[in-house]
Amino acid sequence: MIESSRPSLNDHRWGVILAGGDGVRLRPLTRLACGDNRPKQFCPLLGGRTLLAQTQSRISKTVAPDRILFALTKKHEPFYSRALDEVPPVRKVVQPCNRGTLPAILWALLRVLRLDGQALVAFLPSDHHFSNESKFTSALDSAFDQTKANREFIILLGAAANRPETEYGWIEPHYAEANGYGDSLARVKRFWEKPSKDVAQQLFAQGCLWNTFVMVGAADAFLTMVRRASPAICRAFEEELFSADAGEEERLGQVYADLCPSDFSKEVLSVSSDALAVASCGEIGWSDLGDPQRFIAALHEEGVEIPCSLSALCKKCSPRVESMITPSSVDTAQLLGDAVTLSNPQIQEQFQ
Repeated sequence: MIESSRPSLNDHRWGVILAGGDGVRLRPLTRLACGDNRPKQFCPLLGGRTLLAQTQSRISKTVAPDRILFALTKKHEPFYSRALDEVPPVRKVVQPCNRGTLPAILWALLRVLRLDGQALVAFLPSDHHFSNESKFTSALDSAFDQTKANREFIILLGAAANRPETEYGWIEPHYAEANGYGDSLARVKRFWEKPSKDVAQQLFAQGCLWNTFVMVGAADAFLTMVRRASPAICRAFEEELFSADAGEEERLGQVYADLCPSDFSKEVLSVSSDALAVASCGEIGWSDLGDPQRFIAALHEEGVEIPCSLSALCKKCSPRVESMITPSSVDTAQLLGDAVTLSNPQIQEQFQ
């Protein structure tokens, strides 16, 4: 049984934080900040806390802390072991290796269902940034309420776009159709992954949404969707996980060894639009911090002055990023150290 350090805030609400990614594109920044190759979710890039800790705090506003699971990867254990030392093993889904988001989500989903057959579950990436967290958490809370009333569909949270971004995934809602979900939701018409500039401009003009990859729904509805879209991988996981009570990670080791990387968005969501709805969070200042340019943009949104020496880490800054940069002779590495600690110079003690 999962521990119960305090009464649950909302019955059957669960959260899964996806923290198994390798964060390769932001490695130049994380290496400078921490001196090693830790993924960005384990690095204090903004506000003096790791992105993982920020995500944990964010979801704790709508889900009881003792009902939050972490999808992790074994090789990253040196980077998360101390931060998650008090989290019991039942809430840590430790994958033997990174095989993409589909296996991570499926394993965590099956773990949640074993703990609570009536679970409502939210999946959140661990490495994203929201400048308006209160507005996001309000939307997340509303999504839980909506799925409780209608357990058949999955809600995706979309962020209002403020530019025709070509490096994000987009959700095109079916606003014109009656959807049966309620006025605040729309059916999903189509997903667009990293569209061309012309397509992005069209999506922006149409009021389409950025895909935050935050999803909320009944756990059994998620499982039904995965079984339909990816029956082979689902069958392999279910056979191993329910064959015995002990040795779960060991039994799944061979499953992972035989798996090809698989993406939940491409292999499940893109073929399951009939089971999906999208809710707009509005303007929440969302970024996936996927590359140095977007990290600089996030710093700018936090009110941090950005000297021009930091632009060397971007290799090729966009005009939007260049407009944020101010002249300075500050050394790049020192600047980054100052930027990631933001007003908290003691943060480096975490890594000694």
